[in-house]
Amino acid sequence: MVFFFVKNNYIYGTKNEFPLKKLAQAYDAEDFRKRGHKLINELADHFDATLNKNPNKTIRWNEPKDEHEYWKEYLLNGKEENLFNTIIQHSIHVHNPKYMGHQVTPTAPITALSALVSATMNNGMAVYEMGMAASAIERVITDFICKKIGFNSVSNGLLTSGGTLANLTALLAARKAKTSTDVWTEGCSNSLGIMVSEEAHYCVDRAARIMGLGTDGIIKIPATSNFNMDINLLDEYYQKAKKKGIEIFAIIGSAPSTSTGIYDDLEAIANFSQEKDIWFHIDGAHGGAAIFSSKYKHTVKGIEKADSLVIDGHKMMMMPALTTALLFKDGTTSHTTFSQKADYLLAESKEEDWYNIAKRTFECTKTMMSIHWFTLLKTYGEEIFDEYVTTLYDLGLQFAKLVTANSNFELAVTPASNIVCFRYIESALPDKKLNKINEKIRQKLLENGEFYIVQTKLRGIHYLRVTIMNPFTSKAQLEQLLDRVLAAVN
Repeated sequence: MVFFFVKNNYIYGTKNEFPLKKLAQAYDAEDFRKRGHKLINELADHFDATLNKNPNKTIRWNEPKDEHEYWKEYLLNGKEENLFNTIIQHSIHVHNPKYMGHQVTPTAPITALSALVSATMNNGMAVYEMGMAASAIERVITDFICKKIGFNSVSNGLLTSGGTLANLTALLAARKAKTSTDVWTEGCSNSLGIMVSEEAHYCVDRAARIMGLGTDGIIKIPATSNFNMDINLLDEYYQKAKKKGIEIFAIIGSAPSTSTGIYDDLEAIANFSQEKDIWFHIDGAHGGAAIFSSKYKHTVKGIEKADSLVIDGHKMMMMPALTTALLFKDGTTSHTTFSQKADYLLAESKEEDWYNIAKRTFECTKTMMSIHWFTLLKTYGEEIFDEYVTTLYDLGLQFAKLVTANSNFELAVTPASNIVCFRYIESALPDKKLNKINEKIRQKLLENGEFYIVQTKLRGIHYLRVTIMNPFTSKAQLEQLLDRVLAAVN
């Protein structure tokens, strides 16, 4: 037996010496310790600066071609010892309280450590022996969430890489459970369809098209003036689809919609799904975390009636991307979605082998994402999720009040979450002109970089869209944002 060890950038063995300098350096424990301490200090300084010292910039905007050239040059001539800090400086600072852009959480600092453990251990988790701890922890976490939802003892779930993949997996399970043909083994010759609000996230549309449903198989229900699914139209659209020979197997509720943050009436959709014997899925990627808020859990009333739902840990639960929980009311449905055999990996089993996760998801290898959930829960308890969601939703309502109190602005809709759509207005100007003004406002804010907000179009009207993701955002900063919007008008 030959024993190898690393010293002075060389790999030594009891019989031979191998001058593999780069490999030796890359795996040297002391080199890692030094770099790791330096990076942790830089990240701690970043947390402190962005959260506590009111920095001037949230984003340092650069045109794509210029940013591309910068990094091409850096690869050739940039200082290696400054690499991580340079990446930090060129990235959006989501921990800045003036970050109010996309639905990306300012991660709890401790999850940088759980991510480090995941990256270092690198347990793939396709089958149990590849990731024993992470697989068992995943079962603990998904059981915990199922209980919080109000599911019963036969429910279970899994974690996967993002809401898009989770929604697709859920719809595949729905098709398996509710259609008259076993599409997985026999293919599909008849027309299948799903029902979903016109305001639903684009990934639901994408999932349906991937599944071969086509345009006709995506039955989009018009939204009300409040931008949620018009439940009064459900039966009408169902019957129209049925007359066309389309077999509807699922209906999807948004909790909430991405553009407006408005929740569909989940109880009404649940009742309709039961009446028609179709699968009820909830896309709760953003707002499903409201189950943890004692103040706002009413927004997801009826969530326990879903057959499946998704909740993103990287949106409203302070975890790094990507980690999404996909939960099933009847856990056996997730075990029948993918009926496949791979002799080197997926052995047949007579029992419900929940611990062989590749049987239940698209992914074979995946990160040890369960340890983010477990670390937060073990360290701070579920109270931290209540505090986070409740604080952000409170801030959404507070910002809406500031908007409505100023005659220069109007809301698209009264918010139901931390997503607020508003625009600058002048009574004498038509919407077409106002659209251009609001587009220019957003671009000026982007280039200035102090605040980061995004934009959306709702029924042809251009709105500035704010998603308050940082619980340390203050009323004063929300007032500053409106001041900056007015300053950008001219």
